[in-house]
Amino acid sequence: MLVTGGAGFVGSHIVDQLVAGGASVRVVDRAEPAWPNPAADYMTADLNDPGVAAAATRSVAAVCHQAARVGLGVDFGDVGGYVADNDAGTATLLQAMHRNGFSGRLVLAASMVVYGEGVGVCPGHGRVRPAPRSAADLAAGRYESPCSACGAPLAASTLDEDDATDPRNVYAATKLHQEHLCAIYGREAGVAVTALRYHNVYGPRMPQNTPYAGVASIFTSQLRTGQAPQVFEDGAQRRDFVHVSDVARANVLALTVGAPVVGPLNVASGQPRTVGAMAEALARVLAPALAPVVTGRWRLGDVRHIVASPHRAAEQLGFAALVNFEDGMAELAATASASAAAAL
Repeated sequence: MLVTGGAGFVGSHIVDQLVAGGASVRVVDRAEPAWPNPAADYMTADLNDPGVAAAATRSVAAVCHQAARVGLGVDFGDVGGYVADNDAGTATLLQAMHRNGFSGRLVLAASMVVYGEGVGVCPGHGRVRPAPRSAADLAAGRYESPCSACGAPLAASTLDEDDATDPRNVYAATKLHQEHLCAIYGREAGVAVTALRYHNVYGPRMPQNTPYAGVASIFTSQLRTGQAPQVFEDGAQRRDFVHVSDVARANVLALTVGAPVVGPLNVASGQPRTVGAMAEALARVLAPALAPVVTGRWRLGDVRHIVASPHRAAEQLGFAALVNFEDGMAELAATASASAAAAL
């Protein structure tokens, strides 16, 4: 099996689980592996290079495509890098698979960001997709997304895979394009393509101190350096935090389950929490004296709530998240403490 991006956060966990299950694993990643598995075969090379993609995809039974530039970026000036790595890199991979006559399964690391804002319930209009939040509303502390029909605040609800996509930043647009390219390739080549739409992944090996890190990484970095977690808006934004070991297991299931699954699947815990609750859970373990600070700051383009149902993954893959929020946050905090101690 080939794992692209297998030296990274999620990819390295997938490699470990595949090897533990007896699979022969090839990894291609432009980065040197920080957590190399001695039983895997590593190619430290750029997947955007057609020659590298051709060699990596030769004689493999399945492809698990994790390689991507992640995060929201700093500003629109990052668009070229995201398109080069996510769109063009995926195209180069698929072209190589096509030329090599690949006939196995393709599992794509997709993302919940393709949905844009979540789904809300309006008192007058029922279940609707919210309108984009305006800078004026955010600056005035009106954080809840308005109904697109009447402007009333919405109560959060749950998305499923049949809901319309609505990417609202460059990263999200490239992740959706990855899905489109892979689906088109799958139809033309007769290859089963599963797109796993990850929710907020956290856990061991999570990157620290980068502009592309998720909120969990940002909070742990702040706490490790003696700063109280800085929580944007009012901290009531709802997310689904899913442990990296569960995400890796979803990939292994998609690669090995008896009947391949075609189409997108949400990979989530099914137990959403607020961003403020995550900050509090991490602070309790890492620095109890540093209570999270709700700043009221905001970023235009951030979504208010994004929670999706994992039921289809349960039905079609037999996937259910095993790591609960409290245990996962305690482990994350302990890992951050150990990393800080090792750096001294």
